[in-house]
Amino acid sequence: METLPTRVNCFSFPEIYRPKSFHPVKVKLLLYKQSTEPRARTICACGEFSLESLKKKKKYYENSPQNVDLPTVHPKSKKKPYVVPMKKMVAEAREARALAEKGIDKPLEPPKNGILVPELIPVAHTVLENWKVLIKGLSQLLTVVSVYGCSKCSQIHIGPTGHEIQDCTGSGSNRRNSFHKWVKGSVNDVLVPIESYHQFDPFGRRVKHETRFAYDRIPAVVELCIQAGVDLPEYPSRRRTEPIRMRGKKVVYNGGYVEEPKPRRAEDCTSLLYELDTYGAHLAQNVPSSPADMRKLAESTLKAYMTVRSGVQELMKRYSVKACGYCSEVHVGPWGHNVKWCGAFKHQWRDGKHGWQDARVDEVLPLNYVWHMRDPYGTPIKAALKRYYGKALAVVELCVQAGAQIPDVYRPLMRLDIIIPDSEEARLVA
Repeated sequence: METLPTRVNCFSFPEIYRPKSFHPVKVKLLLYKQSTEPRARTICACGEFSLESLKKKKKYYENSPQNVDLPTVHPKSKKKPYVVPMKKMVAEAREARALAEKGIDKPLEPPKNGILVPELIPVAHTVLENWKVLIKGLSQLLTVVSVYGCSKCSQIHIGPTGHEIQDCTGSGSNRRNSFHKWVKGSVNDVLVPIESYHQFDPFGRRVKHETRFAYDRIPAVVELCIQAGVDLPEYPSRRRTEPIRMRGKKVVYNGGYVEEPKPRRAEDCTSLLYELDTYGAHLAQNVPSSPADMRKLAESTLKAYMTVRSGVQELMKRYSVKACGYCSEVHVGPWGHNVKWCGAFKHQWRDGKHGWQDARVDEVLPLNYVWHMRDPYGTPIKAALKRYYGKALAVVELCVQAGAQIPDVYRPLMRLDIIIPDSEEARLVA
């Protein structure tokens, strides 16, 4: 056997024994010294220490993190960042302006030209059906799992009793020492409702402030599915056969304006609203009677939520959804509405108008985080140990407490591998 001694200033490696037929893998290590600049050296490595193994380990830890923190909360005093970079939007506007000056129409592809995308119609139907399953499942699980919401702030808690962490920022929190004032929660606390105006023709007349009461407000997910190809008699939508033409920002041809059908009476839409809207979800029936049924219901509800989220993300890649850069208002369509009710940062400068920009999935389906309880009926959450607890989405936490398996995507956020110490041991933990 031939020996290959390797010795450096900063580290000392043992001698590596290898056969003559072994071809070493060269790995560059960055060695640091106090008095010199970093420099690269080449050492020999055996088969267990190679670039391929390092890349695999790095890729594994990047794709499967052990613990992650909550995403940073965007300050309300600043506008949300754009989804599309500003340079790209300026370049596209410059190209459209150059074509308009030459009298050339702007090239539009479905669905930007008003024509449906055939391959996305089944996706829209799948999203709408799972949306119904999600609302019905949550309403039934609320009869078994307790949900509490603070009446002074937007925080909720899922468990037998509300937690005692002093982090309430609502009105009168100073008098209550930042303790929450818990009340019984509903589906709207778990699944935050985001509504949008329903338009018969999204490429027609815009919703004005004076005509805002002439349009129905329905969940944004439902409106997105309707514009993607789902036909609901209660909420009709115009289906174009000829594409619209635009020259710059001006619509040259849109097929003419069509008179919108008269809205149906509320009594005719009651049954559909109970299935599509979270406000009618309190009329739940067929409550699970056994633990096996409850576990099955929790699994189906969690699967429906993940299907809805992935389907909405796929639809939003092609269909336009606008969100206000200052508040939580969302509009499904190529342009935002002109209703003046934005009360966010510096709304006086905009006369109450919204600052429309491309929306994200998290704005259509907001991420509502709650504290994760490993044992709902065990030791309650303590304020002194809150840095050891994980968090989870409210829908996921509700389904997990009802018996569903934790998806691998949400495990790092729950911090399941961290051992929660006792109150006396917390000060000894580094």
